[in-house]
Amino acid sequence: MSKFFIDRPIFAWVIALFIIVMGAVAITQLPIAQYPPVAPPSIVISATYPGASAQTLEDSVLSIVEQEMNGSPGLLYMESVAQANGTGSITLSFQPGTNPDLAQVDVQNRLSRASPRLPSAVTQQGVRVDKARSNFLLFAILSSDDPKLDPVALGDYASRSIVPEIQRLNGVGQVQLFGTERAMRVWIDPAKLVSFNLSAAEVTAAIRAQNAQVSAGEIGSLPNVAGQGIAATVVVNGQLGSVAEFGKVVLRANTDGSAVRLRDVARIELGAQTYATAARLNGKPSTGIGVQLSPSGNALATAKAVRARMTELEKFFPKGMTWQIPYDSSRFIETSLRQVAETLLEAIVLVFLVMFLFMQDWRYTLIPTIVVPVSLLGTFAALLAFGFSINVLTMFAMVLVIGIVVDDAIVVVENVERIMSEEGLPPLAATRKAMGQIQGAIIGVTVVLIAVFVPLAFFSGSIGNIYRQFAAVMGTSIAFSAFLALSLTPALCATLLKPVEAGHHHAKSGFFGWFNRGFARTAKGYEGGVARLLPHAARYLVVYGVIVAVAALMYQRLPTSFLPSEDQGNMLVNVQLPPGATRQRTQAVMEQVEGFVLKQPEVKSMVSVLGFSFSGQGQNAALAFVTLKDWSERTGPGSSAQALAGRSFGALMGIRDAFIFPLSPPPIPELGSSSGFSLRLQDRAGLGHDALLAARNQLLGMASKSKVVTQVRPDGLEDAPQLQLDIDRDKASALGVGFEAINSVISTALGSAYANDFPNAGRLQRVVVQADAPARMQPDDLLKLNVANAKGQMVPLSAFASTRWVTGAMQTVRYNGYPAMRISGSAAPGYSTGAALAEMEQLASQLPPGFGYEWTGTSREEKLAGSQAIILYGFAILAVFLCL
Repeated sequence: MSKFFIDRPIFAWVIALFIIVMGAVAITQLPIAQYPPVAPPSIVISATYPGASAQTLEDSVLSIVEQEMNGSPGLLYMESVAQANGTGSITLSFQPGTNPDLAQVDVQNRLSRASPRLPSAVTQQGVRVDKARSNFLLFAILSSDDPKLDPVALGDYASRSIVPEIQRLNGVGQVQLFGTERAMRVWIDPAKLVSFNLSAAEVTAAIRAQNAQVSAGEIGSLPNVAGQGIAATVVVNGQLGSVAEFGKVVLRANTDGSAVRLRDVARIELGAQTYATAARLNGKPSTGIGVQLSPSGNALATAKAVRARMTELEKFFPKGMTWQIPYDSSRFIETSLRQVAETLLEAIVLVFLVMFLFMQDWRYTLIPTIVVPVSLLGTFAALLAFGFSINVLTMFAMVLVIGIVVDDAIVVVENVERIMSEEGLPPLAATRKAMGQIQGAIIGVTVVLIAVFVPLAFFSGSIGNIYRQFAAVMGTSIAFSAFLALSLTPALCATLLKPVEAGHHHAKSGFFGWFNRGFARTAKGYEGGVARLLPHAARYLVVYGVIVAVAALMYQRLPTSFLPSEDQGNMLVNVQLPPGATRQRTQAVMEQVEGFVLKQPEVKSMVSVLGFSFSGQGQNAALAFVTLKDWSERTGPGSSAQALAGRSFGALMGIRDAFIFPLSPPPIPELGSSSGFSLRLQDRAGLGHDALLAARNQLLGMASKSKVVTQVRPDGLEDAPQLQLDIDRDKASALGVGFEAINSVISTALGSAYANDFPNAGRLQRVVVQADAPARMQPDDLLKLNVANAKGQMVPLSAFASTRWVTGAMQTVRYNGYPAMRISGSAAPGYSTGAALAEMEQLASQLPPGFGYEWTGTSREEKLAGSQAIILYGFAILAVFLCL
């Protein structure tokens, strides 16, 4: 093979140039990410049941859908979460390598089988099936100092003109609006309804009947009469478009010609569709747009595309509206890759200097220097062919492999130089002879080196994605290096090197002379040391065995973890108030948090979201995304994200009205919302919610006494007081009140009812009916609601129902079909995450029978990796032995 390229150097150059071009093209096409796609492909099913409790949502919606999802091809695990605000989701995680598009189609088909069994209010709202990552790539914030552009106006503009534009960008998964678009809000007064002998159901029915689009047809349509000379479409003004028009809706027409209209019993306004969440930027009310990356999205390219599109859209913003992106997780990815790329260049320069130091001739040094970038560019082409990405691990592998890929070229050049200096042969003849001596050795060494890394590609699960890409870079780089050592390197030696006289040696004076003499003394000393050791080989074999045994013992005692926690340039703050706390109380606490965090010298900006957190949704929940200043501006030991999180935790503990937990992001955001471990405690024996809660508290109590784990906490919303309405069905039946009418009145008054849509500035928006705020603030207001009986008479709920206070779940979780509770925590200082997992497993084993647990997120992947590592490393050693 080498002789062919030695005689045809131009052909060797053509192949090398082809590799260079393919690699350069691949670099522009490869996706860029922080890590390989470690998280399993996930599909999320989202549903809304207005006014439903968490338990009602779980029983009537999520559990039904879950049953249909069992058996989905490639399904690893699923988790459903029901919130007390009527929203719920099921996250289905599939085996790595599963096509997310096909998985989404299968989930959609299975959901269609469950849809007929779901409540009509749920299907009317729509059940969504999406594929997207769970973490946010970035947050775009809209704000204004103009009072006319309040958060509702900002949210409405964003939903119309910004969110659709961003959703169409390549790489964008989901776009979540932390704000709201407008809706026609009909705030009914229950007392006025009673005075007119009307029910809430009649109000909703009247709106649906009189706010309807009519397709009237046309006059003169075919077939028409002879001589018809005109045809025209008939337009009926069916849909209402303003507050005044909705106010004229007739609820009842009296015999005397008068009428009861909607404005007589309700306050009508163009308000917000939902009041569930609210965003703040640095303490100022605003509207947030959270962008999630698609499973195959390029983080850097997508973030750049979002910024570019926002810049384009800014030209059409209303006067006074501004935007900014205060939170962008791609910033850390870009910085990490830039640092690795700089390290790669530094490694190439150092390799060049070391080669020049020993070869002491620029021609000899140039040949391996040419081969290194060609090998690396060929590796980029292979990454594109394999469907991999440019990420921190693949770039790190390239840094490591530089020292290996240059070896083959150095061996060739050194052997050619030796033959030329010892035998005086010309470069062409010396190259032919040198390759005849070392060609087999190059192939053998290449096979052995590749055999070391090939077993790593057989890791299963998400860990396999990490090792697979690392092994691919190492293996392909080594393979390209060997190929070039057998093709391009000998061709370069035959054409670039100049003849030397026999007996030629390196320089004997100057710097190189001093270096050569010192190196010769070192080599001679080493040879003497080896000569002294050889007569005592058995003794030193024993020493070698002791070293191996000590290394194995130290390996077993090394702390373990999945990936190290890094300063990603941002911090999360999870805020949870006591159960039953209102939005006003949550905002007051968040203002205190903002007051502390924004004063820290490391902080650049802070985005707060009220009503939303990774633990759950509700009035008592909030979450803050804190962006830190650039790493170059934070050089002190206490300026890292982890240090700030620890300092903030201690300072914010003084706020007694809430549980405030600052968190540093996890190494892989797709596998969790914070660093540390994540566990799901399961009720596998059907012991009930109270027993599961007691077991969770027992586990938390034991963990609080452990020295191995710290900050072990429930990751969810706590149970809260709930107002239980007890209906005497016998009394209701005697009064002629139907149960369906009772449900309709209660859900409309307290939970809201979606009537239909109306046209507003070129967009259809919702008409929502709900009791006005003063009529639903106190427990007694519930019993004052009236229901129409079979005779049309209004009957108050107090006539056949009573209320009492109970404690109920604000959030229910099911993991793989079992009722579960989330528990998160971290390893204590001085302990690894592996030790923390083992400690939690030991504590969980002390729980009463009937309770189990499963790891999730990074913890699950760490457990899977630990069970495979020893076996696969053993296979690597075996493969090397067999190759040798």
